This record gives sequence, C-alpha cells and structure tokens, in this order.
Amino acid sequence: MLPPVDESVLQNNPQFASLYHTLTTSILNPDGSTKNDALQKEREAVREELRTHRLNHAKHHLLAHAIATATPPEPQTTRGTIGQQRPKPRQQQADLPEPLLDLLLLLPPLLDPSSPPLSSEETAALLSTPPLSDLDTLLPQLAPIIASSLRDSAISLARVAHPATNPSFLHRTIPRLAQDVADRVKALETSREALVKERLALTRDVAALLRKYAEAMALLIRSLEGKHGVMARSVELRAAEVAAEARKAELEARMAECDVHADVYPPEAVRALQNYNAHLRDATLRMEESIRGLERELERYGVGVDGAGGKESRMREMARAKREMEREIEEVRRDLERLERA
Repeated sequence: MLPPVDESVLQNNPQFASLYHTLTTSILNPDGSTKNDALQKEREAVREELRTHRLNHAKHHLLAHAIATATPPEPQTTRGTIGQQRPKPRQQQADLPEPLLDLLLLLPPLLDPSSPPLSSEETAALLSTPPLSDLDTLLPQLAPIIASSLRDSAISLARVAHPATNPSFLHRTIPRLAQDVADRVKALETSREALVKERLALTRDVAALLRKYAEAMALLIRSLEGKHGVMARSVELRAAEVAAEARKAELEARMAECDVHADVYPPEAVRALQNYNAHLRDATLRMEESIRGLERELERYGVGVDGAGGKESRMREMARAKREMEREIEEVRRDLERLERA
C-alpha cells in the first residue's frame, strides 16, 4: 500500500497535497503500481504464464509429497450400536502386496528434485526391474493410497482454515481452500490499512484536543488573574502544573505517533531498504566496471579508435542487422503464442 501522510503535513504544504492527491487518484494504484501501463497486456500474458508454471510446479510438488508421505490404508472398521468403532477381523483386512510397498519406498527419492540425476544405464535398469517394470499393473492400487494422502493433507488445511466447522463437514470446504486463503489475505491487508489510517486519525484528534485544552486553560488563567489579584501566584503555579501536564500529554501523543510510524516503517523494511541501497551501490560499481570492459572490447572492433571509421561502420551495420533479426524473431514468437492461445 502507499504510505499514508499525516493530515497536518498536507495542510501545511498545499502543493505537496495537490501532488499527493494526483498520485494517489490518477497515476498510482493502492499497491504502488502505475495505472497508465502501456505494456499491461504483455505483462498480463507473462503473469498468466507464470501462474501456469507455478500451478504445474505446485501440482508436481503436492504429488511428490503425497507419494513420499503415503502410507498403507488403515484397517477398515464398522460402527457399533453405540457409535463406537469396532475393528473387523484380521483376515478381512486387505494387506498391500510387497511390490507396491517397494514402489512406495522407491518413488520418493526418484521424484525428489534435490536427488542426483541418474545415468541412462541406471534409469534403464530401474525401469526394467520390478517394481517399476510393473508400474502399469500397480497403478490401480497405488492411486487410492496417493488420493488418500492428498485428501488427508487437504483436510488438515481445511481444519486450520475453518476451525469452527464440524469435522464431519470439513471435506466440503476443500474446493474453496484457495479462494478462502486469498480472501483472508486480502481482508488482512484491508484491515491493516484501515487500522493504520484510524491510528493516524486518532493521533490527529488527540493533538487537536490537547491544543483546545491548552487554549481553554490559558483563557481560564487570564480570567482568574483578572478577578483574583491576590491569588495570582496560586493561579500561576496551577498554570505551570497544567502546562506540565499538557507537555506530558504532548509527549504521549508523540510517542503514539512514533508507534504509528514504526508500524508503517518497521525495522525489517528499514533494513531491507538499507540492504537494497548497498546492493545498488555494488551494482553501480559493477556496471561501471562492465562499461569499461565493454569500451575496451569495442576498441578491438574499431569503435572509438582514430583511423578505424570503416571497421566501426561495418560493425554498427552488423549490430543493426542483428537487432532487426531479433525484432522479427520476437514478432514471430508472439504470433505463434497468439495462435496457440487461439
């Protein structure tokens, strides 16, 4: 969100207030992005492609995690007349075959992206040896186990997202988990923004109240001094006490304002900005060194060297032709992407 500005700053700086109003209403969105983006369609296409890649990666990760955490199904049970579960006889419990257990132990290391890649000989040996050679026949038994693991993970997330929901109905909330999380994140950001604005407004109201209180006390002191000359000293002492209390209230208001600023600019944000500043300085030094290296490289091609105008012009013509070819390749790629989407 855009950092809020104290109302007193806007009142004391009309030109800045006009600029701030223009920025927040006509140029920038609440998240700080620009409203007049000429490349919005292209960027939206890139974001959509990124979302697709993230979705595919998440599916792969969930599937790999489900296989890694999959366990044989628990023995089936039947309910008694008083609502308690009674296990079936041992001979009725379905035991998993040994090839399927071997497959459950073998698949997680193969799907782990951090595992070292296998050679072609090792891959061929694994695929030609049980249980991977019997994968087609084991899939009908493996699929229910993986589905049960995925469902257990989804139920755990649904229990966290809906703690007040009856456990018997948690499975109904699984299709809405992604939307529920997105709605709660959005509601949290909205509430945080509203809280910061309310605290700033409260600080302004407290400061205005203290000013009114000080003015009222000053008027009261003048009235008492005019009516009770002999008690002027007492009134003066009382006024000094009131002034001290007013200063105390002012300090408390400043402390509240500091707390609000600390919420708006937490230490993490300050450290991140400092680190980013250091990164920019390092990047500037690296860029200058890169420019010097490129200048030396250009001198090898006759650019910037006296007496090598013909060589320089040929190199510039080659660079221009290369840029034209890259632009044409980019246009062809965009046309192919539009054809694929169509």
